[in-house]
Amino acid sequence: VQLQAFGGGLVQAGESLRLSCAASGGAFSNHNVGWFRQAPGKEREFVAAIRWSGGFTYYADSVKGRFTMSRDKAKNTVYLQINSLNSEDTAVYYCAAHRGILSMVRVATSYDSWGQGTQVTVSS
Repeated sequence: VQLQAFGGGLVQAGESLRLSCAASGGAFSNHNVGWFRQAPGKEREFVAAIRWSGGFTYYADSVKGRFTMSRDKAKNTVYLQINSLNSEDTAVYYCAAHRGILSMVRVATSYDSWGQGTQVTVSS
């Protein structure tokens, strides 16, 4: 599948944002779909993932309680709702997909399809 991530932008600290990741050229089926982010000068880090078939979600400890991942089967799209944004959330956010095992959802190198990334910038 090909992925397109969108929904980023410039927001004020404390505001919310919803990122979207749409699949084309095929449908999500037994995929894990993940969100990763990369801030300037830092490595890409896992943020959240969802098991498409059952809707189970997984989060990095650093974002639990503020980030919520969901999916819309009819639209073949996953979402990342980000609340209470702060400056540490500033990064390029990427969505990715694989038909891997659940134990690998946090591992970026296990994903074989990546979206182009969408910039989130939080101003204080």
